[in-house]
Amino acid sequence: MSWGILAMAAGSAVYSLLVIAAALRYQGVRTPALAVAEPISVLKPLSGLDLGLESNLRTFFEQDYPTFEILFAVRSEDDPAVEVVRRLQAEYPSVPSRLLITGEPPYANAKVFSLQQMMTAAANDLLVMSDSDIRVTGDLLRTIAAEFQGRDVGVATCPYRAIPGPSLWSKLEATGMNTDFWGSALVARMLEGMKFAVGPTIVARKGVLMAIGGFERLKDYLAEDFVMGQFAAEAGHGVMLSSYVIEHHIGSSSLRENIAHRLRWARSTRRSRPAGYVGQVFTMPLVWALALVACKPAWWGFAATFVCMRLVSAYFVSARVLRAKLSWELLPIEDLIAFVFWTAGLFGNTIVWRGRRYRLQRDGRFERVDG
Repeated sequence: MSWGILAMAAGSAVYSLLVIAAALRYQGVRTPALAVAEPISVLKPLSGLDLGLESNLRTFFEQDYPTFEILFAVRSEDDPAVEVVRRLQAEYPSVPSRLLITGEPPYANAKVFSLQQMMTAAANDLLVMSDSDIRVTGDLLRTIAAEFQGRDVGVATCPYRAIPGPSLWSKLEATGMNTDFWGSALVARMLEGMKFAVGPTIVARKGVLMAIGGFERLKDYLAEDFVMGQFAAEAGHGVMLSSYVIEHHIGSSSLRENIAHRLRWARSTRRSRPAGYVGQVFTMPLVWALALVACKPAWWGFAATFVCMRLVSAYFVSARVLRAKLSWELLPIEDLIAFVFWTAGLFGNTIVWRGRRYRLQRDGRFERVDG
C-alpha cells in the first residue's frame, strides 16, 4: 500500500512539473501587431444584479477600439440589469449598443438562448461572448482582433484570474480557479492542443458557429463553452488560448450555494471529459503527500518534496500566468476541499442550477427533472 501511494504521489509530482512547463510555454505567446481593426460585436447575457455589474459593463463601453457594438440580453423588461444598461447607454451615446428582451428561454441552457438571439442581431462576424461578471482593460478588443487577423482561428478562450468576494468560500474557490483549474487547462493545451473552450469570455467567428450547427446544437449542454470549442476543433477550425487575461469577479456565496456550484462543476466536467476527470486524481500532490506521511512517516522527505513542487506550480500559474494574488494560507485548505468535491463528483448525475434541478446525461447534455 505504501508503494502504491508513493507511486500516486510521484505521478502528482510529475504533473506539477508539467504544469510549470505548460505555464512557461504559455508565457512565450506574443500578441501580433494589429494591422486591420475588424468590426467586433460584444454579446452580454444578463440576469439580475451581479456585484459590481455597472463597473464590469463600463469597461466594455470604454474599449480603445474604433469599430464595435455591444448587445445585451435579458429575459424581461423588469430585470434589474435593464436600468444599469440604460444608464450606461445614456452615458456612452457614441458606442452602438442594443438591449434585447428575449422572453422565457425554451432551451435547457438559458444562456445559450440569449447568445443565439444576440448573434442573430449582431452586425459583425467576430463575436466576443462575455459574462456579466467580467472586467477588462481598454485593450481587450484590440488584442482579440490582432490574434484573429490573418490566421485560421475560429474560437478563442480568454483565460481569467478569479477575483473573490469577501466570503471565505469565495476566496477558497478563487484559489482553486487560479491554480488547479488553469493549471490543468494549460497542461491540456501543451499535450493535446486546444480542442476545447472554457471560461466566461469566449471569442468566435459567427461563420464558424453556424458551421458547427449554431447555438441550436449547444442548447442542451450544461458546459456549452467546452463543447463549442470541441465541435469547432473536430470540424477543423483553429481553437486557441488568447494571450489576454480577463478578470472574473466571482462575488460571494453561502456555503450551501458554494457546495451546489462545486458539485455542478465537478459533475459537468465528469460528463464532458470522463477520462480527463478520472485523471485529475494525479493533480492533487498535497493529498497524496499527506497520505504518504500517514502511511509511512519515514518517507516525510518525499512528501515534503512533492508539496514544494505543488507550491511552485501554483505560483507559476497564479502569479506568472494570471498575475493573480495567491493566498498561500488557503492553498492547502482548498486542495483538501477540492479532493472532497472531486470524489463527490464521481457519483450522481443531478445538479441544482438557479434553484432548479436537472439531470446530466452521459454526453454532457442536461434536462429539467422537476416542475
